[in-house]
Amino acid sequence: MNLVIVMLMVTSALSIILATVSFWLPITAPDYEKLSPYECGFNPSGSARLPFSLRFFLIAILFLLFDLEIALLLPLPWGNQLMTPVTTFFWAFSVLVILTLGLIYEWLHGGLEWAE
Repeated sequence: MNLVIVMLMVTSALSIILATVSFWLPITAPDYEKLSPYECGFNPSGSARLPFSLRFFLIAILFLLFDLEIALLLPLPWGNQLMTPVTTFFWAFSVLVILTLGLIYEWLHGGLEWAE
């Protein structure tokens, strides 16, 4: 059999087994303490459902985006060992250009301003 088909079958079987075990294994009998928003024992002084600022999520998503960019570009030094290293460097450079243009766009439109 083809190696790809075998790997797909193994990963599918493992995923189904893990999903079944995680569905049937946990104990679903929550008590009052587990359902309360605070488990430390202190009475809450305010609401546990305070809204977050949308700017906080924007900064967090930008951090994740540039963090993933570093992970994608990490194998780049080994790209010169390929048959066409110019193509590898071209695509890496184009990813950097797109991310830089997006950052400049957000910066110019005030998306990175912390205070309103």
